[in-house]
Amino acid sequence: MEIKGEILAAARRHLASEGAPSLSLRAIARELGMTSSAVYRYVTSRDDLLTWLIVDAYNALGESAEDAESSVAREDLIGRFGATCDAVRRWALANPHEWALIYGSPVPGYVAPADTIGPASRVSLVLGAILVDAVRGDRVSEELKNERVSATLDSSLEPLRQAIASEFPTALIHQALMVWVALYGMVSFELFGQLQNVVGEGPGERDEFFAQCVRQWAKELGIR
Repeated sequence: MEIKGEILAAARRHLASEGAPSLSLRAIARELGMTSSAVYRYVTSRDDLLTWLIVDAYNALGESAEDAESSVAREDLIGRFGATCDAVRRWALANPHEWALIYGSPVPGYVAPADTIGPASRVSLVLGAILVDAVRGDRVSEELKNERVSATLDSSLEPLRQAIASEFPTALIHQALMVWVALYGMVSFELFGQLQNVVGEGPGERDEFFAQCVRQWAKELGIR
């Protein structure tokens, strides 16, 4: 496991300097003073190494979100939601290359295996648990609970509704998906410079902009 940690650390450095498409096991072996054959005993290909990095990044992001959410009182649903969103943003800003790997442009020729699904779901499961508590505690707005969606949308979201909680109104599932996309899109916009000349960069300006977005998203979810 110590050697795997060293390979991962070297791969992260190469990810930052060269980018994911240029990852090279031979270059990593040279940096570590190992032969290529020695590295291949631990990782079989570039794609295998990419999977290591992706799973590691998803798990680190998920752990950050889980730790932040668990530190808030269970009855404070809005606080739990805000803490989760803040943790996602903080992790992304602290780990821009890892965020780009998992939420940026796909690496040409790489197809993520099923091993990545569980780690990739960790933040979504945290957010989903907050919504489950809101619904079961009758702390979702009546308007959202009673809202109706089209038959096509209702049908397309039914598998997800059943996977989360069968008592969820479909409108809430739809709203939750929009908020999830907005959260990750907002973080990517900030990280990749899309807010340049749009939102100020003075002390606290980006923080307050994000905080207001989180407050608005909580309202859109109808959490009370």
